[in-house]
Amino acid sequence: MANGADAVYFGLPRFNARLRAHNFTEAELPEVVAFCHRHGVKAYVAFNTLVFTGEMPDAAEYLRLLSRAGVDALIVQDVGLIRLAREIVPELPIHASTQMTITSPEGVEFAHDLGIERAVLARELSLRELEKFRAAPDSEFRTPNSALPLEVFVHGALCVAYSGQCLTSESLGQRSANRGECAQACRMPYELVVDGAVRDLGDKRYLLSPQDLAAVNEIPALIEAGVISFKIEGRLKSPEYVSAVCQVYRKAIDAALAEREFRPSAADRYQLEMTFSRGLYSGWMHGVNHQELVSARFGKKRGAFAGRIARIGRDFVEFAPQVPLKAGDGVVFDTGGDTNAEQGGRIFQVKGQRLFFQHDHIDFSRLKAGDRVWKTDDPELDKRLRQSFTGRIESRHRERVDLAVSGRTGEPLTLRSGAITVQSTMPLQTARTAPLTLEKLREHLGRLGDSVYELGELHSEIDGEVILPIGELNRLRRELVFQLDAAHAVSRREEATSVESIVARECRAATGPREEATLRVLCRSMEQLDAALENNVAEVYVDFEDIRRGKDAVARVRQAANGTRIFLATPRIQKAGEQGFFKLIENAAPDGVLIRNLGAIAHFAGGPLPLVGDFSLNVANPLTAAHFIGKGLQRVTVSYDLNIEQVLDLLQAAPPAWFELTIHQHMPMFHMEHCVFAGFLSKGKSFLDCGRPCEKHRVHLRDRVGMEHPLRADVGCRNTLFNAVPQTGARFFEQLAAAGLRDYRIELLEEDFEQSRRVIRAYQELLSGEQRGEDLSRTLQAQSQLGVTRGTFENRGA
Repeated sequence: MANGADAVYFGLPRFNARLRAHNFTEAELPEVVAFCHRHGVKAYVAFNTLVFTGEMPDAAEYLRLLSRAGVDALIVQDVGLIRLAREIVPELPIHASTQMTITSPEGVEFAHDLGIERAVLARELSLRELEKFRAAPDSEFRTPNSALPLEVFVHGALCVAYSGQCLTSESLGQRSANRGECAQACRMPYELVVDGAVRDLGDKRYLLSPQDLAAVNEIPALIEAGVISFKIEGRLKSPEYVSAVCQVYRKAIDAALAEREFRPSAADRYQLEMTFSRGLYSGWMHGVNHQELVSARFGKKRGAFAGRIARIGRDFVEFAPQVPLKAGDGVVFDTGGDTNAEQGGRIFQVKGQRLFFQHDHIDFSRLKAGDRVWKTDDPELDKRLRQSFTGRIESRHRERVDLAVSGRTGEPLTLRSGAITVQSTMPLQTARTAPLTLEKLREHLGRLGDSVYELGELHSEIDGEVILPIGELNRLRRELVFQLDAAHAVSRREEATSVESIVARECRAATGPREEATLRVLCRSMEQLDAALENNVAEVYVDFEDIRRGKDAVARVRQAANGTRIFLATPRIQKAGEQGFFKLIENAAPDGVLIRNLGAIAHFAGGPLPLVGDFSLNVANPLTAAHFIGKGLQRVTVSYDLNIEQVLDLLQAAPPAWFELTIHQHMPMFHMEHCVFAGFLSKGKSFLDCGRPCEKHRVHLRDRVGMEHPLRADVGCRNTLFNAVPQTGARFFEQLAAAGLRDYRIELLEEDFEQSRRVIRAYQELLSGEQRGEDLSRTLQAQSQLGVTRGTFENRGA
C-alpha cells in the first residue's frame, strides 16, 4: 500500500495456493480488509485451490466469512466452488485464477458464463495473442473488447508449467500444486538423456527453471491490448521485494496512463534485481524464445551481476565490479556447479578491486578465474526500502468529504456529512480568547492523512464565539471517520441453502450404474493402437504428437471392423487462432472427442460427436462435474489430485455414470510452453528454426535420484514431462466397483506392441474378475518391468 498498490491479494490458512506462506488468519481477516479499505486499497482473497467433496461444507462457511468481512473479490480456480459461491453469496465478486488455465477468448467466455467478473490469464500469452482477446464488434462476444476485464502477471516467478496443469509435486511427492503444496521441482537440476545417452550441456543443469518475469517495459503495450490489471507475484517474498517492485511498476503504469514515455533506469533495474531475481526477462510477452527463457545455470535467487573473477588470493577475490560493492554486501560465486553447495558470504572489506572475506567462511580453493560473481544482498537498499513502509501510509485514492459544523454555547458541536451526524460529548463553551474559527476547524478536522478521506468544503453554522478542547475535536474527527467507514461497509446478501441440498439438486442421477465395467485405452502410437484392437478394446483414445495422424488412426480402427470406437484427444492447451486443431479432429471423423481444454468445449458442444472431459479440467467435486455435464460432456475424468477416499466421496455425491477414472498411467507432470527439445538440442528460438529435434530423438530428463522421465512434444510444440514410473489403482478396484464406477482407463506411453498387449490384457482380467488388484500390480512389475507405484490413489490426509 505504501508503494502504490491499488489492490493486494492474500490467502487464509486453507484453500490457498500459498500454504507454505505465513498467511493471515480467519480472526485477522476483518481488520485486514478494513485496513485496506481505510487506505483506498482493494482486498482480494486467494481461494484458489481445488476443493474436494468432503470439504465443501467448510468451503461454504469460508465463503460466508469472506463475504461478511467485505473482501472485494475472491480469486478462484475450482469451477464447483464458483457454482457454490453463486448459490450462497451471490453478490460476492469472483475473479478467475490463473490456475483455471484460461488461454483463449473461449476460455474467457466460459468464465463469463460462470458469473466471474475478471479473468486472470495464463502467463504464457504473448502481446500478439492478448490482442486477439479484443474481439471485433460483430464477434460472438458481448463487447468490442472482451467478455471480461483482463488481468495479467507482469512481474515475479514464472512457473515453467501452465498453472493448474502441473502435477509434478503430486506425482513425485504427493504434494499437489493444485492444493497449494508446490515443491518447486522445476527449480531442481536435471540431466538431458538423448537416445539413451547423457548429453553434455556444460554448466547447464537447471533445464526447467525459467528466468523471472519482468514486463515493466511492456506496460504500455498491455494497456493497448486491453489489460486493466497488472499483477505482481509475491509468494514467499520479503516486504523489501514488494516495496521495490511496486515502486517501479507504479511509475511505469502512471506514465503509461498519462501517455508519457517511461523506461526503467539503471537504479530501477538494480532495485528489481537485488530484492529477488533469477534473471529478469520479458517471459512470453514477445512470443517464445527457447534460447533465452531458461538460462539453465541456476534455479535460485541471483541478484545483480557483479563481474567475473580475475584473480584469487588467500582471503580475497579480485575483479572489476560492474555494480557498487561495499563492506556488508552479500555475494555468491557462480562456479556452474550444484547451487546448493556454492560459495558466498558477506564482504569484509573492499580495497580497490579486491574483495576480502573472513577466510573460514569461504573455501577459496573451489573458486577459479572466470567464475561469475553475483551481488545477492544490499543492506543499504533494504534499509531504504523499509523506510518506505514504516511510517504513515498515504492513501492513493482519496474520497472528498464535505462537512457542515453547527452549535452554540451550552450545546454539543455537531458535524454533518450527508446522512452521517456526529456530536461532541461535551457542550461548547463561550470563548474568552481564541474561538473556533473556520480556519481552526479546517486545521483539526482536516487531519485525515491516515484514512481514505480528504476534507472538501467546510461550512460553519456556529452561533457566536465558542471553544471546544482540541482533544475533543480530535475525537470527533476519529468518530467521523469511523462512521464514514461504517457507511461504506459492504452488506451482501447470503442464502441459507445447505451444500447438501445444492449438490442433491445439481447431481440427480438419471439412471443407475451399468452392470459391466468398460475399459478404455489411451494410445500414443500405432503399435499401441494395434495392441488395443487385437484385444478388442471397446473404446480407444488416440493422443498422437502429430494431430494430423488422427485420420490414420481412425482408418486403422475402421479397417479392423471389430466394433471398437475411437475418440481423438484435443491438445491440452488451446490459444486464440488454434481452432484449426479442432477442425483436424472433426475432419478425421472419429466416434468422439476427449476434451482437454475450455476452448474445445465451446467448439464441440452441441455438435454430433460424443464428448468426454479429461483430467485437465480438474474435476474434484460434484458441482464441478455437474457443470461440465451440463455443458454437454457425457463423462468427466476424475482429477488426479484425489486419493481413493476422495474418489469414493465423489462417487457417493454424484452419479457414478458421470465419471471415468484413469486406473493406470504415467502421470503427466510438467505441461509447459517451454520446449526442452528446442532449447537444448538446437539453436532455434521457436518451431520456425529449431529443426524439429522432437521428431528425431527420444529424450528423457534424469532427476537427482536417477529416474529418467520421458519428455514429449505435442502439436503446439508444448512439452509434457511424464513420470518414469507408472501408477496403478488396481488394488482399489473392488472398492470403486462397489461404489458404482464402471468406466476405467489405462494410458500407454512408451510401451511397444507386446508390452501394451500385456498391460491391456491384465486390466481386462481385473475388470472381468479373473485377476485381483494386488496380483496385477506384482504381475505388471515382473512381466513388463514398469515399476508400478500407488501414487495418488494412496490414502493420505487432505
